[in-house]
Amino acid sequence: MIVIDYKDRRPIYEQVVERFQELIVKGVMKPGEQMPSVRSMAMELSINPNTIQRAYAELERRGFTYTIKGRGSFVSVREDFLEYKQKEVLQCFRKDVEDARDLQIEKKTLTEMIDSCYEKGAAE
Repeated sequence: MIVIDYKDRRPIYEQVVERFQELIVKGVMKPGEQMPSVRSMAMELSINPNTIQRAYAELERRGFTYTIKGRGSFVSVREDFLEYKQKEVLQCFRKDVEDARDLQIEKKTLTEMIDSCYEKGAAE
């Protein structure tokens, strides 16, 4: 379900947040579904429970989950998850395009790469 990349420079809790966001946005985790317990998630990933707790707090802060005291965390019932993720991806994309421009990568090269990625995705 969740895989941690130890070569990634980002903190582990951010990776956990991102992975759960993807599962929620893609509909793998349904609204109202209970999140794995902090303890079980920490054991599964072999990381400190405080790291999972921090990730769950961030997911709740962003509106992806809610907590019922004594029962656990659950996926929120919201329709704008996809829109939220789209905005996040477009912000990253904008920064990457600006970086590419600063590195003098031609616009044609970028558009060819975008076309290639879309074609590859359609073929899968």
